[in-house]
Order: sequence, then C-alpha cells, then structure tokens
Amino acid sequence: MKKGLIITGSIAVCLLFSGVSALCQGIAPTAEAPRLASAFPAPAVEEHPLMPVLRWAERERPNIAAIRDYTALMQKQERISGELQEAQVLDVKVRHEPFSVYIRFRYPARLSGQQAIFVRGQNDDRVVGHGVGLERIAGTQFLEPTSFLAMRGQKYPITEMGILNLVDTLLRVGYQDTQLPGEVAVRYFEDVRFGSGDSARMCTVIQVTNRTRHPQHMFHIARIFVDKELNLPIRYESYDWPRREGEAPQLIEAYTYLNLRINVGLTDSDFDHRNPRYNFPRDGIL
Repeated sequence: MKKGLIITGSIAVCLLFSGVSALCQGIAPTAEAPRLASAFPAPAVEEHPLMPVLRWAERERPNIAAIRDYTALMQKQERISGELQEAQVLDVKVRHEPFSVYIRFRYPARLSGQQAIFVRGQNDDRVVGHGVGLERIAGTQFLEPTSFLAMRGQKYPITEMGILNLVDTLLRVGYQDTQLPGEVAVRYFEDVRFGSGDSARMCTVIQVTNRTRHPQHMFHIARIFVDKELNLPIRYESYDWPRREGEAPQLIEAYTYLNLRINVGLTDSDFDHRNPRYNFPRDGIL
C-alpha cells in the first residue's frame, strides 16, 4: 500500500483554538507525490498548467449540480479588510433547487445559536435570521443578503455559500488566471488523509502557486482538497504573498466541509424559520 501524506489531529480544535496554525493552513508538502494520470493528466505542450484542473472542474460540475441537498459541519476563516477574523464553525444545510441555505453558528461562543436562512424566490429574496444574547430581543429580521447587518463578520453573502458556488468561483478565477502573464505551478498530492478518527477523509490535493505577482491575481498559493470517495472539493484555502521576505504567506481564506452527508432528503421545513425545532424569535420591527 502506497503511503500518503497525512494531516492529523482535530481540525475543529485547530480552528477553534490555534488560529492560523500549520494544520489550519492545510499541508506544506515536502515530498513529491506522483501526478494523477487519470483525473489530472499533464497539460498539453504549450497549454496553461491550470487547464487539466479546469477540465476536471467542468466535467464534474454537472455531477455536483445534480446533488439535491447536503448537510455538513462548516469551518471557515477569512481575512476581511486586511484583518484575519476569528474562525467560525457552523452547521449548514444546502439545497440546490430552489437554492436554499440554513446555517447555525456553533463557534465562536458569542455567536453560538445564531441562525440564518435564505431561500431563493421566498421572503423577497431576503435573509431571515436572528441574533443571540441581547440581539435576540430584536426578534427575527428580514435582511438584504448584502446589507451591513447580514454581512457583519462575513466576507461573502449567504447567497454565495455552498460547494457548487465554490466550484463556479474556482472556474471563474481559474480561467481568468490563464489569461494573465507570469509563471504558474500546479502540483498534485495523492492520498492526503485529512482529519482524524472516524471523520478522516482521503483526499487529492491540488496546489496552485502563482510565482509571478500580478495585480489581478487573487492569491499567491491556493489548495483544493478533493474527497476521493465523493469526488467533491471539501476544503479550499488560499494565501497571499508574504509581507516581508522570509515570512510565511498570509492566510486569505479557508473553507472546510466536514461530516458531509449528501442527498439526505431535506424538505421545505428545513428552510423555514417557523420550524419549531429552530425556535426563531417572533418577527422583529426593524
């Protein structure tokens, strides 16, 4: 049996208590792993190194879009206006048609229990949510997805959440990068064990490095963790160029989907703030 790279330890503990540790930043591979000849063949002569990855994403996108729904434990950390924000852990439910999202914060503690729901075509396309603590007194709010309150502490609106949206973003950025000058290196790492215990997943890691800086580049280094069984990206992380020579690259953003369960049969009630299991407060006045 071929030995693969291993990411050990508790991902949740890392995100919650260690900040941007080596584990939170994914892997820093030191050993060469064989290229995946089947899924990611070498690019053709004079072809951009990103093209095999983009072809894979184009091929798999219809399969991802065909997934009816899924649940997961989502962990994310984002840099907003230059400041690395506190890591967040959320229970998420996603349905593709109509596009629907339910989130409930677990961490940080000050947000624990906060909930939000978005269903395209319902509630005037507004986010339905409520705060916790004293903010719960304001009741259930109906907010524009990009409004200040809905975006507070978030880099992207709830309307852009989910694995399919992630793939679409990666395709858009990837094709954009193929048009930019400069050297790009793409490496593939097989059999990366992501997580620990029963929740560990075997992944293929795609690492993209923009070696030449360009104003339109979104990152210096990006890594995509593709679950080998599900053939889905379950983690994305990106890094900016180091601020000074000799320093490590700065984390831009990281998103992880753990305990992913696909086609579980979510219903309208899973995306209804009147669901008694959610215990939303009465509608607010704002």
